[in-house]
Amino acid sequence: MSPPKLVYMANQIGRFFASADPTNAVADIADHLRKFWDPRMRSAILEYVDDGGDGLDEPVREAVERLRSGK
Repeated sequence: MSPPKLVYMANQIGRFFASADPTNAVADIADHLRKFWDPRMRSAILEYVDDGGDGLDEPVREAVERLRSGK
């Protein structure tokens, strides 16, 4: 899947969780990505963040970093 599509999808997920419960948004985004994204998609978004992560909303970027750390 292309990086722009992954960014779009991740930001949509982020906006949903931020509007539902802003205090837990980062954890909820990371949990959603862990549960529902294919390992190849998770790997691609981690690589994208390593390359700068342009266009990712901040809570989404933080959630992706949580994927890396396993939290």
